[in-house]
Amino acid sequence: MFSYEEYRKIIRIMQKSGKYTTFHEAKEKDEFILMRHDVEFSVDRAYELSQVEKSMNFTSAYFFQWTNNSYNILSKKNTEMIREMHEEGHTIGLHFAVNGLTDIEEIKEKIMLEMKVLSSMMGFDIETFSVHRPSKDILRANIKLEGIINAYEDHFFTFAESIDDNTSLEVKYLSDAMHKWNYGVPDDATLMGNKKVQVLTHPYSWTEQGYDNLNNFKTLIEERNQELIETINGECKHFADIRPML
Repeated sequence: MFSYEEYRKIIRIMQKSGKYTTFHEAKEKDEFILMRHDVEFSVDRAYELSQVEKSMNFTSAYFFQWTNNSYNILSKKNTEMIREMHEEGHTIGLHFAVNGLTDIEEIKEKIMLEMKVLSSMMGFDIETFSVHRPSKDILRANIKLEGIINAYEDHFFTFAESIDDNTSLEVKYLSDAMHKWNYGVPDDATLMGNKKVQVLTHPYSWTEQGYDNLNNFKTLIEERNQELIETINGECKHFADIRPML
């Protein structure tokens, strides 16, 4: 289901629609389609997805976590991939993890701090953010910061206390969370039939093969384990002797 070929089909519809745009440009539009990626576990898979987009002359928005136990955004390898994505025209943003904070003003300050530091380390301005697993309180707050774009602010996302088939939403929001499409699928009818659409994907779910949920996680874990092995091998000379035993 979540194969690169399926992703190419989505891109083709977006390109055909004439409504596909960036978050910055969408600010001034009454109709738009947005594509956003929240990067949870693998910069490598985000980079590979960006290469699929590159082959179709398509750019989108990638949001990376600063505080994440699964990847180091500032490792040499990851930084080089992210900078290349930026140079190829993709929007690079912050995927902000609240990490237990509840005070909205404190959250705003932390977002600005993380964006400032990330901009300095990457060497280009970070001007967009999305919140990792936002609570209703976060969505209800409709956080707006001067000169900054929040992917969940009201122009790009419609918050409702509860949603059913009869809920009227100004912005149609689609997400592949939990390795399945939620709130609809990004097909021709949905993307062409709504004035405003935001599509969220998580790149770890997407591969050339399009694995089911079980095999997607199996291959993801294998990839990350291999990366750890290669990292240890590059740092520790005494690892070579025991590596064949693993």
